[in-house]
Amino acid sequence: MADYFRPIVERGSQGRRLAGGMCYFSRVEHITRAGGRRIIPAAAVPEKLLHRLTAPRPPICGIPMDRPSLMGILNLTPDSFSDGGAHQGHELAAAKRMLALGADLLDIGGESTRPGADFVEADEELRRVLPVIKALKEQGIGPISIDTRKAAVAEAALGAGAALFNDVTALGFDPDSLSVAAKSGAALCLMHAQGLPETMQDNPAYGDVLLEVYDYLEARLKACEAAGIPRARIMVDPGIGFGKTMAHNLALLRGISLFHGLGCAILLGVSRKGMIGKIADEPAPERRFAGSIALGLEGLNQGVQMLRVHDIAETRQAIALWNALNSEG
Repeated sequence: MADYFRPIVERGSQGRRLAGGMCYFSRVEHITRAGGRRIIPAAAVPEKLLHRLTAPRPPICGIPMDRPSLMGILNLTPDSFSDGGAHQGHELAAAKRMLALGADLLDIGGESTRPGADFVEADEELRRVLPVIKALKEQGIGPISIDTRKAAVAEAALGAGAALFNDVTALGFDPDSLSVAAKSGAALCLMHAQGLPETMQDNPAYGDVLLEVYDYLEARLKACEAAGIPRARIMVDPGIGFGKTMAHNLALLRGISLFHGLGCAILLGVSRKGMIGKIADEPAPERRFAGSIALGLEGLNQGVQMLRVHDIAETRQAIALWNALNSEG
Protein backbone atom coordinates (compact mmCIF):
# COMPACT_ATOMS: atom_id res chain seq x y z
CA MET A 1 0.00 0.00 0.00
CA ALA A 2 1.36 3.43 -0.95
CA ASP A 3 -1.13 5.78 0.74
CA TYR A 4 -2.33 5.72 4.34
CA PHE A 5 -4.92 7.86 6.10
CA ARG A 6 -4.74 8.40 9.85
CA PRO A 7 -7.80 10.10 11.36
CA ILE A 8 -7.02 13.01 13.68
CA VAL A 9 -9.45 12.57 16.53
CA GLU A 10 -11.21 15.63 17.94
CA ARG A 11 -13.25 16.03 21.12
CA GLY A 12 -16.93 16.79 20.67
CA SER A 13 -19.47 15.64 18.12
CA GLN A 14 -18.23 17.66 15.17
CA GLY A 15 -17.18 15.90 11.99
CA ARG A 16 -17.52 12.22 11.20
CA ARG A 17 -17.98 9.52 13.80
CA LEU A 18 -14.92 7.27 13.97
CA ALA A 19 -15.79 3.58 13.57
CA GLY A 20 -19.28 4.21 14.94
CA GLY A 21 -17.83 4.97 18.37
CA MET A 22 -17.54 7.97 20.69
CA CYS A 23 -14.74 9.78 18.82
CA TYR A 24 -14.99 12.11 15.83
CA PHE A 25 -12.70 13.41 13.12
CA SER A 26 -12.87 15.98 10.33
CA ARG A 27 -9.23 15.79 9.21
CA VAL A 28 -6.78 13.01 8.48
CA GLU A 29 -3.04 12.73 8.11
CA HIS A 30 -2.23 11.52 4.60
CA ILE A 31 0.96 9.44 4.83
CA THR A 32 2.88 8.04 1.86
CA ARG A 33 5.56 5.38 1.64
CA ALA A 34 7.82 8.00 0.10
CA GLY A 35 7.79 9.84 3.42
CA GLY A 36 5.16 12.47 2.73
CA ARG A 37 2.86 13.62 5.53
CA ARG A 38 0.16 16.27 5.18
CA ILE A 39 -3.17 17.10 6.76
CA ILE A 40 -6.21 16.89 4.49
CA PRO A 41 -10.00 17.11 5.01
CA ALA A 42 -11.74 13.82 5.74
CA ALA A 43 -13.85 14.38 2.62
CA ALA A 44 -10.67 13.98 0.53
CA VAL A 45 -10.10 10.39 1.68
CA PRO A 46 -10.90 7.75 -0.98
CA GLU A 47 -14.47 6.51 -0.56
CA LYS A 48 -13.57 2.90 0.33
CA LEU A 49 -11.11 3.98 3.03
CA LEU A 50 -13.48 6.61 4.39
CA HIS A 51 -16.17 3.95 4.75
CA ARG A 52 -13.75 1.75 6.70
CA LEU A 53 -12.90 4.65 8.98
CA THR A 54 -16.52 5.49 9.75
CA ALA A 55 -18.46 2.21 9.57
CA PRO A 56 -19.71 0.98 12.98
CA ARG A 57 -17.89 -2.10 14.21
CA PRO A 58 -20.10 -5.14 14.89
CA PRO A 59 -20.15 -6.61 18.40
CA ILE A 60 -17.37 -9.05 19.29
CA CYS A 61 -18.52 -11.99 21.46
CA GLY A 62 -21.72 -10.02 22.06
CA ILE A 63 -19.75 -7.03 23.39
CA PRO A 64 -20.72 -3.69 21.76
CA MET A 65 -17.84 -1.96 20.00
CA ASP A 66 -19.36 1.54 20.10
CA ARG A 67 -17.87 2.25 23.56
CA PRO A 68 -14.74 1.17 25.44
CA SER A 69 -14.59 -2.39 26.79
CA LEU A 70 -12.17 -4.48 28.83
CA MET A 71 -10.49 -7.82 28.26
CA GLY A 72 -9.35 -9.21 31.62
CA ILE A 73 -6.10 -11.19 31.66
CA LEU A 74 -6.15 -14.61 33.36
CA ASN A 75 -2.67 -16.11 33.01
CA LEU A 76 -2.48 -19.80 33.95
CA THR A 77 1.30 -19.91 33.60
CA PRO A 78 4.08 -20.09 36.19
CA ASP A 79 6.26 -17.60 34.28
CA SER A 80 4.11 -14.70 33.10
CA PHE A 81 6.06 -11.44 33.36
CA SER A 82 3.40 -9.83 35.59
CA ASP A 83 1.46 -12.40 37.55
CA GLY A 84 2.92 -15.82 36.79
CA GLY A 85 1.46 -18.42 39.14
CA ALA A 86 -0.71 -15.90 40.96
CA HIS A 87 -3.98 -17.65 40.07
CA GLN A 88 -2.91 -21.26 40.56
CA GLY A 89 -5.44 -23.14 42.68
CA HIS A 90 -8.13 -20.45 42.58
CA GLU A 91 -8.67 -19.83 38.87
CA LEU A 92 -12.49 -19.84 39.04
CA ALA A 93 -12.54 -17.36 41.88
CA ALA A 94 -10.15 -15.09 39.98
CA ALA A 95 -12.32 -15.28 36.86
CA LYS A 96 -15.50 -14.45 38.78
CA ARG A 97 -13.79 -11.55 40.51
CA MET A 98 -12.60 -10.11 37.19
CA LEU A 99 -16.12 -10.15 35.79
CA ALA A 100 -17.54 -8.68 38.99
CA LEU A 101 -15.02 -5.84 38.77
CA GLY A 102 -16.09 -5.02 35.22
CA ALA A 103 -14.26 -7.19 32.70
CA ASP A 104 -16.30 -7.74 29.54
CA LEU A 105 -14.24 -10.70 28.37
CA LEU A 106 -11.76 -13.10 30.01
CA ASP A 107 -8.54 -13.88 28.12
CA ILE A 108 -7.11 -17.20 29.31
CA GLY A 109 -3.59 -18.25 28.40
CA GLY A 110 -1.42 -21.24 29.24
CA GLU A 111 1.85 -20.17 27.61
CA SER A 112 3.76 -17.02 28.42
CA THR A 113 4.75 -14.97 25.37
CA ARG A 114 6.81 -12.43 27.32
CA PRO A 115 10.24 -11.62 25.85
CA GLY A 116 12.56 -14.56 26.39
CA ALA A 117 9.81 -17.03 27.33
CA ASP A 118 10.35 -20.72 26.59
CA PHE A 119 8.12 -22.73 24.27
CA VAL A 120 5.35 -24.77 25.91
CA GLU A 121 4.13 -27.98 24.28
CA ALA A 122 0.46 -28.11 23.29
CA ASP A 123 -0.33 -30.95 25.71
CA GLU A 124 0.96 -28.95 28.68
CA GLU A 125 -0.81 -25.80 27.52
CA LEU A 126 -4.08 -27.72 27.25
CA ARG A 127 -3.54 -29.24 30.71
CA ARG A 128 -3.39 -25.72 32.10
CA VAL A 129 -6.31 -24.07 30.31
CA LEU A 130 -8.89 -26.68 29.33
CA PRO A 131 -10.20 -27.61 32.81
CA VAL A 132 -10.65 -23.94 33.66
CA ILE A 133 -12.49 -23.13 30.42
CA LYS A 134 -14.79 -26.14 30.89
CA ALA A 135 -15.53 -25.20 34.50
CA LEU A 136 -16.26 -21.59 33.58
CA LYS A 137 -18.56 -22.70 30.78
CA GLU A 138 -20.42 -25.10 33.09
CA GLN A 139 -21.07 -22.22 35.48
CA GLY A 140 -22.16 -19.87 32.71
CA ILE A 141 -19.17 -17.58 33.18
CA GLY A 142 -17.88 -15.72 30.15
CA PRO A 143 -17.38 -14.81 27.42
CA ILE A 144 -13.95 -16.43 27.23
CA SER A 145 -11.00 -15.83 24.92
CA ILE A 146 -8.22 -18.38 24.43
CA ASP A 147 -4.78 -16.79 24.17
CA THR A 148 -2.70 -19.25 22.15
CA ARG A 149 -0.63 -19.59 18.98
CA LYS A 150 -1.30 -23.32 18.56
CA ALA A 151 -4.14 -24.70 16.44
CA ALA A 152 -4.71 -27.78 18.62
CA VAL A 153 -5.06 -25.67 21.75
CA ALA A 154 -7.39 -23.23 20.03
CA GLU A 155 -9.55 -25.99 18.60
CA ALA A 156 -9.96 -27.72 21.96
CA ALA A 157 -10.58 -24.46 23.82
CA LEU A 158 -13.15 -23.24 21.32
CA GLY A 159 -14.84 -26.63 21.48
CA ALA A 160 -14.96 -26.34 25.27
CA GLY A 161 -16.68 -22.97 25.18
CA ALA A 162 -14.19 -20.21 24.37
CA ALA A 163 -15.64 -17.63 21.98
CA LEU A 164 -12.53 -15.82 20.74
CA PHE A 165 -9.18 -17.04 19.38
CA ASN A 166 -6.52 -14.51 20.40
CA ASP A 167 -3.28 -15.28 18.53
CA VAL A 168 -0.15 -13.19 19.08
CA THR A 169 1.13 -14.40 15.69
CA ALA A 170 -2.02 -13.49 13.72
CA LEU A 171 -2.55 -17.18 12.83
CA GLY A 172 0.95 -17.31 11.37
CA PHE A 173 2.76 -19.62 13.81
CA ASP A 174 0.78 -22.81 13.24
CA PRO A 175 -0.18 -23.72 9.63
CA ASP A 176 -3.44 -25.24 10.87
CA SER A 177 -4.63 -22.16 12.77
CA LEU A 178 -6.34 -20.51 9.81
CA SER A 179 -8.48 -23.55 9.06
CA VAL A 180 -9.35 -24.01 12.75
CA ALA A 181 -10.42 -20.36 12.95
CA ALA A 182 -12.48 -20.61 9.76
CA LYS A 183 -14.29 -23.78 10.82
CA SER A 184 -15.00 -22.61 14.35
CA GLY A 185 -17.01 -19.51 13.52
CA ALA A 186 -15.36 -17.86 16.53
CA ALA A 187 -14.23 -14.29 16.82
CA LEU A 188 -10.52 -13.61 16.28
CA CYS A 189 -7.84 -11.22 17.39
CA LEU A 190 -4.87 -10.87 15.04
CA MET A 191 -1.77 -9.40 16.67
CA HIS A 192 1.47 -8.25 15.11
CA ALA A 193 4.74 -9.61 16.45
CA GLN A 194 8.20 -9.51 14.90
CA GLY A 195 9.97 -12.77 15.70
CA LEU A 196 9.31 -15.36 18.43
CA PRO A 197 9.18 -14.69 22.18
CA GLU A 198 12.57 -16.31 22.71
CA THR A 199 14.38 -13.75 20.55
CA MET A 200 11.94 -11.01 19.54
CA GLN A 201 13.59 -8.29 21.64
CA ASP A 202 17.17 -9.03 20.53
CA ASN A 203 17.31 -6.39 17.80
CA PRO A 204 13.90 -5.47 16.34
CA ALA A 205 14.14 -3.26 13.25
CA TYR A 206 11.68 -1.52 10.92
CA GLY A 207 11.81 1.08 8.17
CA ASP A 208 8.54 2.68 9.32
CA VAL A 209 7.02 0.66 12.18
CA LEU A 210 3.54 2.20 11.89
CA LEU A 211 3.16 1.44 8.20
CA GLU A 212 4.83 -1.97 8.35
CA VAL A 213 2.59 -3.17 11.18
CA TYR A 214 -0.44 -1.85 9.26
CA ASP A 215 0.60 -3.70 6.09
CA TYR A 216 1.24 -6.91 8.01
CA LEU A 217 -2.19 -6.85 9.62
CA GLU A 218 -3.84 -6.00 6.30
CA ALA A 219 -2.14 -9.03 4.73
CA ARG A 220 -3.31 -11.30 7.55
CA LEU A 221 -6.85 -9.95 7.24
CA LYS A 222 -6.84 -10.75 3.54
CA ALA A 223 -5.66 -14.29 4.32
CA CYS A 224 -8.57 -14.64 6.73
CA GLU A 225 -11.05 -13.33 4.17
CA ALA A 226 -9.70 -15.78 1.59
CA ALA A 227 -10.41 -18.56 4.11
CA GLY A 228 -13.98 -17.34 4.55
CA ILE A 229 -13.56 -15.32 7.76
CA PRO A 230 -15.20 -11.87 7.48
CA ARG A 231 -13.61 -8.79 9.03
CA ALA A 232 -16.73 -8.39 11.16
CA ARG A 233 -15.46 -11.27 13.34
CA ILE A 234 -11.94 -9.88 13.73
CA MET A 235 -10.13 -7.50 16.06
CA VAL A 236 -6.57 -6.30 15.37
CA ASP A 237 -3.78 -5.59 17.85
CA PRO A 238 -0.55 -3.74 16.93
CA GLY A 239 1.38 -5.82 19.47
CA ILE A 240 3.00 -3.31 21.80
CA GLY A 241 6.22 -4.82 23.15
CA PHE A 242 6.31 -7.77 20.75
CA GLY A 243 9.48 -7.31 18.72
CA LYS A 244 9.57 -3.52 19.23
CA THR A 245 11.91 -1.04 20.85
CA MET A 246 10.71 1.79 23.06
CA ALA A 247 10.73 4.10 20.04
CA HIS A 248 8.66 1.61 18.03
CA ASN A 249 6.09 1.27 20.82
CA LEU A 250 5.72 5.04 21.20
CA ALA A 251 5.33 5.51 17.44
CA LEU A 252 2.56 2.91 17.35
CA LEU A 253 0.75 4.47 20.30
CA ARG A 254 0.97 7.98 18.85
CA GLY A 255 -0.39 6.78 15.51
CA ILE A 256 -2.75 3.99 16.55
CA SER A 257 -5.79 5.65 14.96
CA LEU A 258 -4.29 4.64 11.59
CA PHE A 259 -5.43 1.06 12.23
CA HIS A 260 -9.10 2.03 11.96
CA GLY A 261 -8.42 1.97 8.23
CA LEU A 262 -8.35 -1.84 8.46
CA GLY A 263 -12.09 -1.81 9.12
CA CYS A 264 -11.87 -3.82 12.36
CA ALA A 265 -12.17 -3.13 16.05
CA ILE A 266 -8.81 -2.47 17.74
CA LEU A 267 -7.51 -4.24 20.85
CA LEU A 268 -4.70 -2.52 22.76
CA GLY A 269 -2.54 -4.42 25.23
CA VAL A 270 -0.23 -2.18 27.26
CA SER A 271 -1.02 -3.34 30.77
CA ARG A 272 2.02 -3.41 33.12
CA LYS A 273 4.42 -3.63 30.17
CA GLY A 274 8.15 -3.07 30.36
CA MET A 275 8.03 0.28 28.58
CA ILE A 276 6.04 1.67 31.53
CA GLY A 277 8.68 0.46 33.93
CA LYS A 278 11.46 2.06 31.90
CA ILE A 279 9.74 5.42 31.42
CA ALA A 280 8.38 5.68 34.96
CA ASP A 281 11.28 3.93 36.71
CA GLU A 282 9.04 1.24 38.19
CA PRO A 283 10.62 -2.23 38.19
CA ALA A 284 7.63 -4.01 39.78
CA PRO A 285 4.95 -4.86 37.16
CA GLU A 286 2.15 -4.93 39.75
CA ARG A 287 2.83 -1.26 40.57
CA ARG A 288 2.47 -0.08 36.96
CA PHE A 289 -1.33 0.30 36.91
CA ALA A 290 -1.21 4.11 36.71
CA GLY A 291 1.06 3.99 33.67
CA SER A 292 -1.11 1.27 32.16
CA ILE A 293 -4.18 3.47 32.52
CA ALA A 294 -2.38 6.48 31.04
CA LEU A 295 -1.47 4.53 27.90
CA GLY A 296 -4.91 2.92 27.74
CA LEU A 297 -6.64 6.30 27.85
CA GLU A 298 -4.43 7.50 25.00
CA GLY A 299 -5.74 4.55 23.03
CA LEU A 300 -9.33 5.44 23.87
CA ASN A 301 -8.66 9.02 22.78
CA GLN A 302 -7.81 7.59 19.36
CA GLY A 303 -10.91 5.38 19.17
CA VAL A 304 -9.53 2.04 20.42
CA GLN A 305 -12.46 -0.20 21.28
CA MET A 306 -10.99 -2.69 23.79
CA LEU A 307 -8.17 -2.63 26.36
CA ARG A 308 -6.48 -5.83 27.56
CA VAL A 309 -5.73 -5.28 31.25
CA HIS A 310 -4.68 -6.80 34.57
CA ASP A 311 -6.03 -4.00 36.80
CA ILE A 312 -9.71 -4.13 36.00
CA ALA A 313 -11.25 -2.07 38.80
CA GLU A 314 -8.82 0.82 38.35
CA THR A 315 -9.19 0.81 34.56
CA ARG A 316 -12.98 0.58 34.75
CA GLN A 317 -13.01 3.65 36.99
CA ALA A 318 -10.85 5.56 34.49
CA ILE A 319 -13.15 4.54 31.64
CA ALA A 320 -16.20 5.77 33.57
CA LEU A 321 -14.64 9.22 33.74
CA TRP A 322 -13.57 9.06 30.10
CA ASN A 323 -17.11 8.14 29.07
CA ALA A 324 -18.53 11.07 31.04
CA LEU A 325 -16.15 13.51 29.37
CA ASN A 326 -16.81 12.17 25.88
CA SER A 327 -20.51 11.36 25.92
CA GLU A 328 -22.82 13.56 23.87
CA GLY A 329 -25.04 16.07 25.64
